Amino acid sequence: MPDQYKPTLHACYVALISQAINNNLAPLFFVIFHEQFGLSFEMLGRLVLLNFGTQIAFSVLSLKFVDRIGYRASAVLAHVLSCAGILGLGALPRIIPHTQLALSLAVFMSGCGGGIMEVVISPIVESLPTDVKAASMSLLHSFYCWGQMAVVIVTTLALWIWGSQIWFYLPLLWALIPFFNIWKFIRVPLRPLVPAGQEMSVSQLVRSPLFFLALVLMVCAGAAELTMSQWSSLFAEMGLGVPKVVGDLVGPALFAFFMVVGRTAYGIWGQKINLHNALALSGVLCMFCYGLTVFSQAPLFSLLGAAFCGLAVSLMWPGTLSLTAAQFPRGGTAMFGILAVFGNSGASLGPWLTGMVSDLSQSSHLVQSWSAAWGMGLEQAGLRVGLMTGLFFPLVMLVGVLALKRKTASLGVPS
Repeated sequence: MPDQYKPTLHACYVALISQAINNNLAPLFFVIFHEQFGLSFEMLGRLVLLNFGTQIAFSVLSLKFVDRIGYRASAVLAHVLSCAGILGLGALPRIIPHTQLALSLAVFMSGCGGGIMEVVISPIVESLPTDVKAASMSLLHSFYCWGQMAVVIVTTLALWIWGSQIWFYLPLLWALIPFFNIWKFIRVPLRPLVPAGQEMSVSQLVRSPLFFLALVLMVCAGAAELTMSQWSSLFAEMGLGVPKVVGDLVGPALFAFFMVVGRTAYGIWGQKINLHNALALSGVLCMFCYGLTVFSQAPLFSLLGAAFCGLAVSLMWPGTLSLTAAQFPRGGTAMFGILAVFGNSGASLGPWLTGMVSDLSQSSHLVQSWSAAWGMGLEQAGLRVGLMTGLFFPLVMLVGVLALKRKTASLGVPS
C-alpha cells in the first residue's frame, strides 16, 4: 500500500476501536445499573436493543446521504456523535433524574455514530490500493477486538481498584479516542470505492439469491457475537457467582482476545483458507461454546466456553463482508450499508432476546425445578436459559453457509 494511504488505514483502525467503545462500555456497567438504579434484565437488554436498533436506523439513513456528502464528512459526523454518546453515558445520569431516560439518550447518540461508522469505514478500507482485500478487512475488524479488550480490561481494573462509585468518570476518558479521530479524518486522503455511475443498485443486489443468503449470515453473525459478548460479564458475576474482576477478565476480555487471534490469523493466512469451510467450522464451534457455557456446572468451564466463543465468531462478520464484496465488486456503499443493517439487526435481536427470555423463564416451573436440582439461584438459571437462545444463531449460520457454498458452486462462482 502506498505510504500516503497508511494514515487513512490507521484512522480506520481507530474508528473500529471507537465502535468497540460504543458497543461494549455500557454492558460492563450492567451490574451497577441493576443494583444501584434498579434496572431489570429486560431493561438492560433494552439498552442493547436501542444501541443496535439506532445503528440499524442510521445505517439505513446513511445510504441516502453518505454518497452525497462524501466519506470524509460522514466519518467526521460519526465520530462527533460517538464522542457525545460516550460522554453522555457518564454525564447524563448525573444530570437527568430518570436514569433509564438518561442512559437511553446516551446510547442513542453513540448508536447514531456507530450506525454511520458501519456504513463508511469498511468501504474506505476496501477502496484503498492493496491486493489483499480480505486480509485488510479481517485486520480492520481485529482492531474492534483490540478495542473491546482494552475497554474490558481497563474499565474492569479501574472499578476493582477504585470502586464502582467512580464508574461515571470512565466514559469521559474513553470519549477521548473518538474525539482524537475526528481530527484524523479531517486530514487523511480518501478514495472512491466504485467510480461514479458504476455502482449496483439496491434492487439489483436484493434480487440476487447470493446476496439474500449473505444477509442471513450477517444476522446470525451479529447475534452470535453480541449475545455472548454483551451478557458474559453479568452472567459471570451473577450467574456463576465469581467476582466481577475475575468474570470480566476471564469472560469478555478473553472473548475479545480469541476474536483477535482468529481475525489476525485470517488476515495473515486468509489467502490459503477456504472461507466457506472456515465459516461452517465457526458455526459448529460456536454451538459447542454456547452449550458449554450454559450447561456446564463448573464455573471455570462455563467461563472458558464464553471465552472460546470469541474464536468461534471471529470470522463470521468480516468473513461474510469479504465473501460478499468478492462476489459483488460493484456493490458500493449500498452493499456495505445493507450488510451493516442486517448485521446490527442480529446484534440487537440476540442480546435483547437473551434478556427477555432470562426474565420470563424465571416464572417457569421447569426452570424453577432445574434451578433447585442444580443447586443454583433462580436468576442464575434464568440467565442460562436466556443464553441458551444464542445456540439458534450459529445453527442457522452453519446451514446458511452450506447453502451458500452449494449455490456458488452451482453458479460456477469461486469459493
